[in-house]
Amino acid sequence: MTTTSTSSDRHPVSPVGLHRVLEPHGVLPQAAWKLDASPELVSGEVRVRVQRLNLDAASFRQLSDKHGGDGDAVRAEVLDIVRTRGKMHNPVTGSGGMLVGVVEEIGPESHHHELIEGDLITTLVSLTLTPLEIHDELREWDGLSEQVPCDGHAILFDRTILARVPDDLPGILAMAVMDVCGAPALTARVVRRYVEAGHTPTVAVIGGAGKSGSLSLAAARRAQSGRTVGVVPVVKEAEALRRSGLADVVALADARDPVGLSDAIHKALGEPADIVVVCVDVPGCEHGAILSCGDGGTIIFFSMATSFSTAALGAEGLAADVTMLIGNGFTPGHAELAFDLLRSEPGVTQLFSERLAGDGHL
Repeated sequence: MTTTSTSSDRHPVSPVGLHRVLEPHGVLPQAAWKLDASPELVSGEVRVRVQRLNLDAASFRQLSDKHGGDGDAVRAEVLDIVRTRGKMHNPVTGSGGMLVGVVEEIGPESHHHELIEGDLITTLVSLTLTPLEIHDELREWDGLSEQVPCDGHAILFDRTILARVPDDLPGILAMAVMDVCGAPALTARVVRRYVEAGHTPTVAVIGGAGKSGSLSLAAARRAQSGRTVGVVPVVKEAEALRRSGLADVVALADARDPVGLSDAIHKALGEPADIVVVCVDVPGCEHGAILSCGDGGTIIFFSMATSFSTAALGAEGLAADVTMLIGNGFTPGHAELAFDLLRSEPGVTQLFSERLAGDGHL
């Protein structure tokens, strides 16, 4: 393995990884154009032998659309991004994904006291801030799905959040859950705030048959929401969501059609939703979410395809009195909640298993 000196020779070691930033100087790793992914560890770092990447849905869709579904071209561009940037950070979508791997070495003075070498872990932070080097040219990946078999290494920092892969779940399934575990936790938190204030909220989840959408529907119900509607764009997904039993009502609508989406949700609930959760991986869903949310309601944007300027200006232009939240990938207890929902909600297990089987992973 070839090695290079780390940027820590020039910058003080930082728990958030500032010492790994190569350019531009002075920014955090997520905002950096290029990171130092060399394998030598400094104080507080952990090196992981990467087994699999899970590309962010918006990033994979953009790459696949750009190359017309040509898996070889998608694979080549992912390799180029990682070589160029020292991380998986799609320059178009600004998103990355996460990884599963084995703890290979723990550096001195690491605060990850719960880890031992050999632990199988999944990161709960984005690949956009994780130094990454690929060793196998992604030979085992066909470029046709978000799940990427991989041999390489990644560097985790003192502030990097992670979780051990549960012994009772296949690694691929656990990884798929961890990729979106922030969605159900924040959805549950918002629902509980309404309930604690004396109002049982209705909830619309756009993209309800997907990974984050199915977990969000289950979390809303567990948090004692009112009626829920899961919105999907095609009949196949509508049938799968109905079979799961996760939504009180299933609506068929294109999230990019503002009037069609809002009409579908109004028809399903009899009124606009109190809470709208956006879990789709395509751009152009902002105005439909705003029209679908009632006055004083809350919209949670979990998609990395969201244009937050479009959302803000759209709400202003529509004179919409709504609170809009950016889906933070971290909420305390989010991993535990997501795994619990997977284990205890047959509908969630069903949708995840069908999705992964359809991609050829289970």
